[in-house]
Amino acid sequence: MTTSRAAVSEAGARSGFWGRFLSPTSAAVFLIVYLAVVIGLLLSLDRASLWFSIQSTIVFPAFILSPLLIHSAPIPRTWKAVLIGLVMLIAMPIIGISDSSYLELAIQVCIFAGLALGLNIVVGFAGLLDLGYIAFFAVGAYVWGMFTSTAPTIFNELGILIPPDSQAVAFIIFIGIGILAAACIGILLGLPVLRLRGDYLAIVTLGFGEVIRIIARNGDSPTNFTNGSQGLLNVGRPLVSADMVSRIDELSNTLNIRVVGNLQPLTQQILFYFIAILMLGIILVVANRLQNSVIGRAWTAIREDEVAAIAMGVPLVRMKLMAFALGAAFAGAIGVLYGAKQTFVSPESFTLLNSISILAMVIVGGLGSIKGVLLGAMIVTLLQLQVLKNFSLQLNALKNIDYVILGFHIRDWPTQLEPAKYERFVFGILLVLMMLFRPAGLLPESRRRLELMQTNDLPDEPPSDIPGTPSGPANPAAAGD
Repeated sequence: MTTSRAAVSEAGARSGFWGRFLSPTSAAVFLIVYLAVVIGLLLSLDRASLWFSIQSTIVFPAFILSPLLIHSAPIPRTWKAVLIGLVMLIAMPIIGISDSSYLELAIQVCIFAGLALGLNIVVGFAGLLDLGYIAFFAVGAYVWGMFTSTAPTIFNELGILIPPDSQAVAFIIFIGIGILAAACIGILLGLPVLRLRGDYLAIVTLGFGEVIRIIARNGDSPTNFTNGSQGLLNVGRPLVSADMVSRIDELSNTLNIRVVGNLQPLTQQILFYFIAILMLGIILVVANRLQNSVIGRAWTAIREDEVAAIAMGVPLVRMKLMAFALGAAFAGAIGVLYGAKQTFVSPESFTLLNSISILAMVIVGGLGSIKGVLLGAMIVTLLQLQVLKNFSLQLNALKNIDYVILGFHIRDWPTQLEPAKYERFVFGILLVLMMLFRPAGLLPESRRRLELMQTNDLPDEPPSDIPGTPSGPANPAAAGD
């Protein structure tokens, strides 16, 4: 059975959520009402409320997932661009001014989405399983941290740290340096593993990630480059000006939003949010262009069948090295942003579990699918940083007032069963369910969807007229006797 991509897309549009909307206008009206309700609910939430944690857990994911909902809507591209711009560039900063924790979550989503998109190039596009991807993230973070941290490193002793008043310009330069450094490390990793596939490739990349982490942990002797296990303290960041702080103050007064605490940290967060959005936008454009280019088609050929790709003239060595380098480059750029935002870089931030978490984002969303990877990054990040923790906070809030549900006192709930303690358990269950029911991911790539449709259309048993099958004659010659 042969099925075209257009037919699959059309069938998906008719049978999916948006199939009930007969016109772009009705879909646009639904989106506007949806956004107005969700944004209004977020701005009206009160942290003093008993049920704030559970309310926030329901409403904020509905808001943060809205760009993907808009992108999938049957409306013109111009309308999509306007609505997504309003959500990400106007609504999110306003919500962040009212509650900075939402802004922090949005920044973390952007960081992990960028990492997942980079890993998707290696795993999803080229089919090269990489379990040490977090190492490139560490390279970018340490590149920025070593030249700005006040820790007693060799750079500090030699007086070659970047002065605070120059860190805004240096930050842009170091994003480029982080990209180059991570790309070079990616090529160094790619060279010895060009002949490896599957489990062997995964084991080597896993070891590479651990090597980078151990180098960072022991990089304080005999010469102190990384400050070892103590990490790099007081890492520099591009500082906000007094004019930016005053503008945020004027905006909060205009919108009648009461800001709790100092405006300086809030303005700093808003600056990092816009930097993260800009970097994520660039990564999305590059990844989309790569997927639809000659390079992307070569990666697909390598992923499907290396032998056939070589026979068709695909330069295997160059394409594999390019996949490793480009995927690492994305992680290096995000690493510089992470180091500047956290102001602390430690080897414990770059463990194997972090690599697995990023790989889980790619698997949950859909290998090779850009929209799917974004969705997977949002789901896994929200589960890790908001949903499970908010459930624990809600339980503690109910325990404090001895809340009773159906005769059961919440204060008797055992502390061993707090949801925040079962993060890895939830991830494991999620991956098992994905492999059982959605092996291609929540938003699979069109080519993978076609492959699954064609596989499902094959008969369960071979036809009886095929020689050598249980239903046919074992000896082809016997068929003519």
